[in-house]
Amino acid sequence: MLTHLDNQGHAHMVDVTAKQVTFREAVAEALVRMRPETLALIVAGGHPKGDVFAVARIAGIQAAKKTHELIPLCHPLLLTGIKVELQAEGADTVHIVARCKLAGQTGVEMEALTAASVAALTLYDMCKAVDRGMCIERICLLEKLGGKSGHYQRGAEDEESAQ
Repeated sequence: MLTHLDNQGHAHMVDVTAKQVTFREAVAEALVRMRPETLALIVAGGHPKGDVFAVARIAGIQAAKKTHELIPLCHPLLLTGIKVELQAEGADTVHIVARCKLAGQTGVEMEALTAASVAALTLYDMCKAVDRGMCIERICLLEKLGGKSGHYQRGAEDEESAQ
């Protein structure tokens, strides 16, 4: 059932008034593939715009806090924790993991996904002058805890359906 559609198929914001306040957490990821020389420049700290990972991390945190302004039917949330990590993987990939937490009446999946996405876009923006061929891949939810639907963890069956 699509919760953002009413019984006539019209979009609406879900009413969470009667829902219990519970601990909720979501983890999302994104990958950014680039030329090995670009990643080497970032890792060495030689990028003329400064610390690319630090700027992307801050952008991801800011984006999580503003998700309700970007996604029309999202509730504004009082996030109690946001963590965005960027790590070089192999010779040509940056792996971004975003984690959002709160005690609230609705989940934080969209906030984690937005944080990972905007961190990836910021990395692209900072490096596009040296590598326009970068590719943002695999923006997905890895894990969700709390709420009525319980615990979700991305598994092999999710990988197969995404292909």
